[in-house]
Amino acid sequence: MVQILPISALVPTRHRPAAFARTLQSLAQQSVQPIEMIVVDGSDDDDQTQILCQNQIPGLITQIQYYRATEIGAATQRNQAIAHATQDVIWLMDDDILLEPDCLKRLWDALQSDLQIGGVSAMITNQRYLPPGPISRALFQFLHGQPETSYAGKCIGPALNLLPEDNPNLPEVVPVEWLNTTCTLYRREALPQPLFSSHFTGYSLMEDVTLSLMVGKQWKLANARTARIFHDSQPGDHKNHSGVLATMSLINRHYVMTQILGRRSPSDYIKLIVLQLFEVAALLQSLKGWRSLPAVIVGKAEAVAQIMASKSLGNGT
Repeated sequence: MVQILPISALVPTRHRPAAFARTLQSLAQQSVQPIEMIVVDGSDDDDQTQILCQNQIPGLITQIQYYRATEIGAATQRNQAIAHATQDVIWLMDDDILLEPDCLKRLWDALQSDLQIGGVSAMITNQRYLPPGPISRALFQFLHGQPETSYAGKCIGPALNLLPEDNPNLPEVVPVEWLNTTCTLYRREALPQPLFSSHFTGYSLMEDVTLSLMVGKQWKLANARTARIFHDSQPGDHKNHSGVLATMSLINRHYVMTQILGRRSPSDYIKLIVLQLFEVAALLQSLKGWRSLPAVIVGKAEAVAQIMASKSLGNGT
C-alpha cells in the first residue's frame, strides 16, 4: 500500500515529455508519494507534456496539476509552481531524474529526523564529489582559507559549491552547506518569498546555491546519502552555447559571493579571479575544451563588463 505524504512537488519542464515520463514512472514505483505535483510547462505549441500529465500512469497516485508557464526559466517556473502548492513540505525536483527505491521515503525520514533541518537533498549517483588531486586541493585550500579533510558539500571562497560525498562510512544524513534543486525537500516555512529572485533568468545557474544558502542562515541543511537518484540530464538550447553559460556563471557566482555570502573584500575578488583562471586552464585538457575556449573567454569578458557596469550604477550586483 503506497503511503501519501503531505508534500507539494514542483516541476518546471520544457520540451522533454519523454524524459519526464520516465521520471513519473520512477515516482510511481516509490513506496511513498507526494499528495500533489505542480507542473509548469514552458513548451512552445506542444501538448505532449500536458497529455502526459492528464493520462493515468500505472501506480502513480499523486495528483498532477498542469499549468502553462507565463515566463520561461527554471527559477521563474518554480516561482509560478509554488503559488499553487498547498502543502507544508516542498519538493523541488527536475523533470529528468530517476528515483531509486525508497528515495522519497528516505528524504522524508531525513527531514523529520531533526526539526531544525530546513532542507535535505538526495544523492545523485552519477554526479558525485571526487577527492581532489594535488592541484585542485591546493586551489580549494586557497579559496577556503584553510585545509579540510574533505570539501564535500561545502560552498567555499567565491561561492564554489562542491557536491556531497557518497561514502558508505558516512551516516545516512550528512550536514552540508548548500543544496541543489535536482531532488530536494524543503520545509515551506524555511523558504524565502519569493522562492527565487528575479536576478535568475533562463537556465538560472546557481539559483539552487542561492536558495539553500539563504535557508541555511537559519536552518540546518543535509544530504540524505541513501536517498538516491540518477540524473538523466537532457540536452537543451540553454546548455548549447558555452559563451552564454560562461557569462551567466560568472555573473551569478559574483552575485552569490557578494549579495548572499557578503564576501566583497579585495581578497575575495582575488579568489574569484583565480577561480576563473583555473576554469579557463581546465579547458586546455581536452579538444572540446580548446574548441569552446574563445567563446568562454568572450563570455567571461562580457560578464566582467556587465558586473562593472552594474557597480557603476550603484546596485552592487
